[in-house]
Amino acid sequence: MARLPAGVRFLVSFSRDQWYRAFIFALTFLLYASFHLSRKPISIVKGELHKPCAVGDEPEPRFSGPSSSTRHGPLHQLPDNDTGTDCGWAPFDKANYPQLLGALDYAFLCAYAAGMYLSGIIGERLPIRYYLTFGMLASGAFTALFGLGYFYNIHSLGFYVVTQIINGLVQTTGWPSVVTCLSNWFGKGRRGLIMGIWNSHTSVGNILGSLIAGYWVSTCWGLSFVVPGAIVAAMGIVCFLFLIEHPKDIRCSSTLPVHPKVSENGTNRFRLLKQVPHSTNNGPLDPEMQCLLLADGKSPLYPSHIVVLPGDGGSAMAAISFTGALRIPGVIEFSLCLLFAKLVSYTFLFWLPLYITSVDHLDAKEAGELSTLFDVGGIFGGILAGVISDRLEKRASTCGLMLLLAGPTLYVFSSVSRMGMEATIAMLLLSGALVSGPYALITTAVSADLGTHKSLKGNSHALSTVTAIIDGTGSVGAALGPLLAGLISPSGWSNVFYMLMFADACALLFLIRLIHKEMSCPGPAAGNQAPLKEH
Repeated sequence: MARLPAGVRFLVSFSRDQWYRAFIFALTFLLYASFHLSRKPISIVKGELHKPCAVGDEPEPRFSGPSSSTRHGPLHQLPDNDTGTDCGWAPFDKANYPQLLGALDYAFLCAYAAGMYLSGIIGERLPIRYYLTFGMLASGAFTALFGLGYFYNIHSLGFYVVTQIINGLVQTTGWPSVVTCLSNWFGKGRRGLIMGIWNSHTSVGNILGSLIAGYWVSTCWGLSFVVPGAIVAAMGIVCFLFLIEHPKDIRCSSTLPVHPKVSENGTNRFRLLKQVPHSTNNGPLDPEMQCLLLADGKSPLYPSHIVVLPGDGGSAMAAISFTGALRIPGVIEFSLCLLFAKLVSYTFLFWLPLYITSVDHLDAKEAGELSTLFDVGGIFGGILAGVISDRLEKRASTCGLMLLLAGPTLYVFSSVSRMGMEATIAMLLLSGALVSGPYALITTAVSADLGTHKSLKGNSHALSTVTAIIDGTGSVGAALGPLLAGLISPSGWSNVFYMLMFADACALLFLIRLIHKEMSCPGPAAGNQAPLKEH
């Protein structure tokens, strides 16, 4: 009998459970990447909505309706224009354009932050597949609606603000849903690495969004929104057809079979554990057994011989309350840290192309393409943060180190980015890694750790609420960052970078207690207790 080809042997070497797990990993990656793909166009189009030109220059022709010029006349001749010297899209062609563009960001992000708290609670009580599908279809519709303002020659600030508000609300369906689904399929083993790689969907979505929006920004900026909107809606259909919420739905295992024996009686799961002598070293502690996540800050208690957890299918699985989620040790500290970390990240997300345009004197398309290097750095930063935190089992310390390095890096970025393209490229990559690393780690591995904390006694339904609280608090900072950038940038971009450095320092400050607690705990090598694994 002939030997099977190497490729076939490779394919059959994976079990059915592993194939399903890989499929869910890839599917949720693409679903959330499409969300970020639809958020990026506004930052690319800003350079086109307000485009300085010399006095007497005529605005560039647009692909508007045939009667647009007769209805509205040349945009730079509108009576409420402050100077009449700007080529752009009314009402963003005025001298106060930074505030108007900042209002668009603020509208989206405020709605996103407010809706996130409610979204986690709702998502916990609805099927993930239906909830996420609705959110993606609605998000695609309102992203495209913003672009339709170009084709229908709409110049009302209210139209664009309202569109951004509704889009921000419906996009809150995404994050709690995909994190909960992924955590259902993957256990705690190497969670930092797995979620660090998976979280690169943020940067991949930003890069694709930049390239797609940049392709049309200089010729027909309406398509910069319509095309991403269509992609998100199409992915919503894919979600409805293929997303599997939980491995038990197809009789798969959510984790690798390396756990202690468990017996079930329908409602409760009885885990049989053996007491391990204190002198025995059986490897790294489970992240939940670290001092970071203990309420009293003392050394971990040794487990009893039998631990009783509510069963996944039992009626005892009530959804956790908002205040109950806040009482989980570490939720408040990491939420406040993420507020400032996300402030920095989203300021770059929404304003970096415009900054590059003003500093390096590039057009909107070139600036959008160059800004993708920040997201490339973010991919490596997220993976690096996950690997380090897995190895050290110190999530807060890993975040703190990257935040400590990010402050000086931002200062250097603001100083050398005017020295040429090479310096800008290098600092974009480095800044992206250090800014995105803590943000990625907190929103993925840390959220999953806290959402499955041992104090919840096996209540897996709490993860959506915990994730929404952490990311919702972070989204408050995401709303403030671009708004502050719009208000501060007229006084100079250096002041914007000072604001970002101050935010990084605040993020680090909120982690000091948790870092101290981690440092006072014995490291993984000094562990004297067998790990307690979760199903």
